[in-house]
Amino acid sequence: MGRDILVDGYNVIKRDASFQTLGAKNLAAARQLLINQLVNRYRHTPHQVIIVFDGDGVSEQTTQDRRVRIIFSRSRESADSVIARLATTARAEGREVEIYSDDQEVQRSVARQDGSALPTGQLTKHLNEAPADLARLSHHRQRVRHQYGLDPVRKYDQDDDEYPSPSSHDRKKKKISRHKR
Repeated sequence: MGRDILVDGYNVIKRDASFQTLGAKNLAAARQLLINQLVNRYRHTPHQVIIVFDGDGVSEQTTQDRRVRIIFSRSRESADSVIARLATTARAEGREVEIYSDDQEVQRSVARQDGSALPTGQLTKHLNEAPADLARLSHHRQRVRHQYGLDPVRKYDQDDDEYPSPSSHDRKKKKISRHKR
């Protein structure tokens, strides 16, 4: 069974450089970018993702964008209090809770209920990292390049006797270039 992932939207936008830049120009675009990234990150998981923003309406506004529920709080209610309320409800119903907020009081409240409370920097790190299968493939490619002396990043010291031997591909190029003359 999945867990409820609760995100303080404006905490993420205000603390991550890429969202800050966009948010300074167009706050709605920064919100949509965050929503899109959450959709992409959690689309193949059983988790319920809820992002909460501070709102200014008379009542709480809730919408759905693909697999992410978006909540704008009432004008006199903070996103933090909505997150705390949602976390309490989820824990009372027996669901696991994971929140991303930089508010210490919300983090303590969720931790007291045996939920997972993480700073928004952890979320943006997850949003920006490659999917696990691509990360494994990249790591494998780097090891193979290093093993066969094809690693362009590796620096070779003059004292190092382990210079890469030319690959058979390089030798074939040299033979072909000699025959063309």
